[in-house]
Amino acid sequence: MKRILAAAFLAALATTSLVAQTKQAGKGKAPEAATPAPLVEEKGKFTILLDGKPAGTEEFEIARSGKDWEARGTTRLQTPGEAATQVTARMRLAADGAPLHYQWSTSGPKKASATVVFENNVAKLTLQMEGAQPYEQLLSFGTRVVILDNNLYHDYAILARIYDWNARGTQTFAVLIPQDMTPGSITVEDGGPQKADGGTLDLLRVKTADLAVELYLDASHRLLRLAVPAAKAEIRRE
Repeated sequence: MKRILAAAFLAALATTSLVAQTKQAGKGKAPEAATPAPLVEEKGKFTILLDGKPAGTEEFEIARSGKDWEARGTTRLQTPGEAATQVTARMRLAADGAPLHYQWSTSGPKKASATVVFENNVAKLTLQMEGAQPYEQLLSFGTRVVILDNNLYHDYAILARIYDWNARGTQTFAVLIPQDMTPGSITVEDGGPQKADGGTLDLLRVKTADLAVELYLDASHRLLRLAVPAAKAEIRRE
């Protein structure tokens, strides 16, 4: 199930591909994630690389908003021979990282937008595609849910924060990719310290049945690099 927005290759990056295989991933094999550590305010910019070549950028910010938190991101993609695409999103989260409200939109050859409202592990999703009637769906989750959106990689920075570093090991999360409107699950496992980028970084592996995404983090669990070896794709913090 691959939906590539205006030839944005990164739909292969554990986004649309995640849901296609996740319903069986980790089922009955790993404990659910425990109470997470608090979120941390940060902002930054990622460079998106495909086969070592620049393909876009993402600018993002995660900040407190009253008793909750807000995460914002804008990704600009440009691949050879294709029209430029921009993806923007805003997510409101509870203090423990649980999503409360999410808005997403894309501009390019074909416009689309979505809104997701969460209440008691039930999500009401409204999807609007250019030239089509709005589509609504209710989705239920039996465990804590994370959002991993197409081409917005600060979502993985949030995932790294809410992973329970005290418990470590393998943890399971429900996942929602708004463009696919299909709930699934992912496993996140501690890969331990790794020699990388001239130093030592913590590694988290985000897995489905046939896809692995590697998150490289500094000592404060700040996301520095995301890699999908099978897709020859990387996202690096500037």
